[in-house]
Amino acid sequence: MSGPLYVPVLPTKPHAAGVFRRLWPDVRAVIRPLWNLPPLPGVLPEALGTVIGTYVDRVSAVSRHGGWIDAPFGEDAQAAALAEALAVYCELGWLRPVTGPERTAEQQAGAVETARRCLRGLGVRVRVTGEWDGRLGEGVRGLLALTGPEMPLHLLVDMGAVLDDRPDAGKEALRTLDALMPLAVWRSAALLGGGFPRATADMLEEGSCEASRAEWRMWHEVRATGRAYVPLLGYGDYGVQPPGALAQAPTPGRKGGPPWGALRYTTDSAYFVVKTLTRGPDRVAVNRAAARRIIELAEFRGSGAGPGEEWLSDCANGPLTSSEGVGGPTEWLKAGNLQHMTHIVRSLSDG
Repeated sequence: MSGPLYVPVLPTKPHAAGVFRRLWPDVRAVIRPLWNLPPLPGVLPEALGTVIGTYVDRVSAVSRHGGWIDAPFGEDAQAAALAEALAVYCELGWLRPVTGPERTAEQQAGAVETARRCLRGLGVRVRVTGEWDGRLGEGVRGLLALTGPEMPLHLLVDMGAVLDDRPDAGKEALRTLDALMPLAVWRSAALLGGGFPRATADMLEEGSCEASRAEWRMWHEVRATGRAYVPLLGYGDYGVQPPGALAQAPTPGRKGGPPWGALRYTTDSAYFVVKTLTRGPDRVAVNRAAARRIIELAEFRGSGAGPGEEWLSDCANGPLTSSEGVGGPTEWLKAGNLQHMTHIVRSLSDG
């Protein structure tokens, strides 16, 4: 396969950049993230460059091996300023611009021009929200007419919005790939699925729950077909947050939040989620017990498997008299993503 082994779909937020920096070097070397700017409602075009810099500076610094930068929630009035601001990072760093068939003509033109200047190619992100729609194929054809035959093209088939409980997700992915792969000589291609389900109070009423890895099943269904393009196809997912988390606009100064959170662990066949507490007198005891539930799983791979497992083991074995190492929502996200991303790379390398 000429493309990346793993394409995680990540937000341009401090916790995600911190995770990528803490991955072991051999794991990080085969990952090419698809970084996503959050919605920036009401930010004036003249201020976008400064605002975007606060997000992209941190991910550009950790993306030495490459990746993509996307602004999927950009407003029409922001298109030109977004393209100009992101072009700086694509030209001076290792990130590639992204567009898609549903984007505005101005956004598409800006991404194509940036790709032409940075010489590292263009990411074509095709978002499938249900059944395959042939109009998406027509939109991709129109987009490719702008690029010219010399431009390196990277296909990102995003099935993240296809519900986890749909048994036909693999079939829809195949229909999509069968339609799109013949349209160009793709430098690389990746099939992006969902990820962990959104943790809710109802889901964790019993303290923990398991969910199947639907996107992993979809990936294997596609590979099992033996299509000629399968060796070219990379794997991608949204990590330990659901796809909808990317659409959350930043809320500076926000305080509070629910009194509970979650620790997450990826096994070969399932996602395991355990309830934690963010406050209260029982917080330390409950959270260390949550980590112990994970490390006592038959599928737990041991503290030496990666930095995520190491953190969970340290948390589980810490003293009840101290909150050190218990963490909070941000640290739980980091530990979950460190474990998940390391496990994905190991699984793909072994398979």
